[in-house]
Amino acid sequence: MSVQSSSGIDEVDKTDHPSRSDGFVRGAAELIGGPLGDHAVGIDRPAGRESRFWTASRIVLALVCLTLALHWVQKSPCQDGAWQNNVQYTRFCYTDVLALYYAEGLNEGKVPYRDHPVEYPVVTGYFMGALGLPVHSLGETRPELNQGMWFYNLNALVLSALAVATVAVILSLRRRRPWDAALFALSPALVVTATVNWDLLAIGFAAFGLYAWARRRPAAAGILLGIAGAAKMWPLFILGPILVLAVRANKLRAALTALATAAATVVLVNLPVALPYRENWDRFFELNTTRPIDWGTLWYIGRYLDGKINIFGEPGSQGPFQWLDGHVDPTLNYLSYALFGLACLGVAALAWLAPRRPRVAQLAFLVVAAFLIFSKVWSQQFNLWLLPLIVLARPKWGAFLAWQFAEVCYFVAFYGELLGAGTGKPVFPEGVFVLAATLRLTTVVILCVLVIREILHPAQDAVRATYSDDPDGGVLDGAPDAPWLVRRRSAAVPDGTAAVPA
Repeated sequence: MSVQSSSGIDEVDKTDHPSRSDGFVRGAAELIGGPLGDHAVGIDRPAGRESRFWTASRIVLALVCLTLALHWVQKSPCQDGAWQNNVQYTRFCYTDVLALYYAEGLNEGKVPYRDHPVEYPVVTGYFMGALGLPVHSLGETRPELNQGMWFYNLNALVLSALAVATVAVILSLRRRRPWDAALFALSPALVVTATVNWDLLAIGFAAFGLYAWARRRPAAAGILLGIAGAAKMWPLFILGPILVLAVRANKLRAALTALATAAATVVLVNLPVALPYRENWDRFFELNTTRPIDWGTLWYIGRYLDGKINIFGEPGSQGPFQWLDGHVDPTLNYLSYALFGLACLGVAALAWLAPRRPRVAQLAFLVVAAFLIFSKVWSQQFNLWLLPLIVLARPKWGAFLAWQFAEVCYFVAFYGELLGAGTGKPVFPEGVFVLAATLRLTTVVILCVLVIREILHPAQDAVRATYSDDPDGGVLDGAPDAPWLVRRRSAAVPDGTAAVPA
């Protein structure tokens, strides 16, 4: 049987079975009888007249619903808002969603930005108001209503729907690899951080944007990524890899269309707030400029090590990270931006010099990961940003589970720090928290190294073992390299062997 790729090329239908293709899953499958046999009927590929309801895609969608239900149960001790005796920390159930319903004045009917400065980009602020203000209005007529609980559960419902939609997008982009989406659906990080904040709002729109790009709708992709970027800034970084790869493939028109519509979208959604309420709108940028080194970041780890290792050998002397801690604005800010910029240049160089054009998801993961690695803020729920990108970039279970283990260790250590700060009595030695943060940082760096290795050695890319090129690439999928690049490589190797097809 043959199918047609998004580039219009007929290909042999190759549905992936992880028990055969993934080393980790193949080894684990030995515990239950071994990999799928040659004559077995996969539940995602019924034979003959056999018809099954529980296809692979439906199983994965059911799994993500189960994961989100477990998350809701895990957060349930905090839903009534009666956070006495630090229950939000001892039960690991703290969530900004409930806390900020009161902190942002939504419980008093305050309109975000108009009546109160909001620390988030405007789409997140709009979302908070769209759900919070009706809850407040309802609470005014029904005093017995627990407004905070209603607000949290309404948010949890919408954010969970966006998480399910994200899994549906991954399934649509990986029709021949439906089990890849199980990485997202069964993620322990999703269990513990799904509704800590509104990050799934940006993730959902970013997923829709990637889907639109993959379906060769660059204008729609730009609009959706623009909306996502106006909820949390990181989805805008995806446009950089798209532009770089478009240069290599000589498909600039589509990339520039996506960039232009994204920029226009960001401007249009910000204007209704930025013009009349400039000072309140500017709170997000002010906070990001003045915010000190946050827990668990590279800079936090370095500051801790400075305190343990006096590299100058003089009593009272400061190490470099300790010095930066006292010079956040502007020195650390500029350094963080510079390191992220250098990482982006490195990713661009990798895209142009790789033997085969990298896939969009591979570069997008590297860029967003670099932002987190060098940022002075790495909140507990930011791991969700990387989740759909690593699933699309490198759908292999071994390293993914190592990263997830590190995230859970950090989650536990982080709540120990919160409880210690709340009670004044340390739960863990500081070194334990720093170790957990280092483990998280190290596993993300390892994932980056593995993605880079597969870019440099495309034969190791699991996705390209199933698809001929890039199922997320849209107009880039199956496109040859730009003539200038082919000529340059042909000139480097006179017999033309360097001109590797895209």
